[in-house]
Amino acid sequence: MGCVEARLLVSLSGITPRTLHRCADLAAELDRRRVPLSVLYAARTGEGPVTEWVRARARGGDSVLLHGYDHTVTPSHRAVNLGKKAEFAALPAHEARLRLIAARALLDTVGLTADGFAPPRWIASQGTLQALAEHGFRLCADLGAVRDLVTGEVHRARVQEFTSQSHRTETVRCFALVLAAARAARRGGLVRLGVDATDLTRPGLRQALLDAVDVALENRAFGTTYGSLRAVAA
Repeated sequence: MGCVEARLLVSLSGITPRTLHRCADLAAELDRRRVPLSVLYAARTGEGPVTEWVRARARGGDSVLLHGYDHTVTPSHRAVNLGKKAEFAALPAHEARLRLIAARALLDTVGLTADGFAPPRWIASQGTLQALAEHGFRLCADLGAVRDLVTGEVHRARVQEFTSQSHRTETVRCFALVLAAARAARRGGLVRLGVDATDLTRPGLRQALLDAVDVALENRAFGTTYGSLRAVAA
């Protein structure tokens, strides 16, 4: 019985004008490897160099996932007290709908189309999943799976990323990311690597991500995007 080829998904979040040059450098490295990016884009980013760069990447074949509306504002519902938690982690459906409507309007304003939804910190409430399906989103990528919101199909695969900010554990985190990518690629299915733009300021973390990409490719994974998963499912 042959091994099922793995699909490699690399996502990038936290893009700001300050980190944009590092994001562009990473994208160029991935282009050389023929691995597209899935860009996680927050709707309130608005016009500017970041949005211009994201538009250019989308025209070149990268995927754009809506990454929330405004991560800085705590939801107003009195039963929800997120504090520093993720924006869509505990929202009821009606509040999720309002934020998604506002986010879609902002995307239209800047000329971007979302291929799916990736909640901040990869955590989405059941109310958010319900609202996404109602507003025509086909795909939601969360921490442990990629969900087809039309068919109900769930592809189980955890996002592998640098979860700790401690410099003392950087070597361990780098090794763990590369090892996890190799294991996932050998199993087949989805290999999901996620990086925040702030991680790219650390040379060791940046190199570990590229090493994880390379080891996945060496184990016969092929680069694709979340948007491509949606297209195949459709």
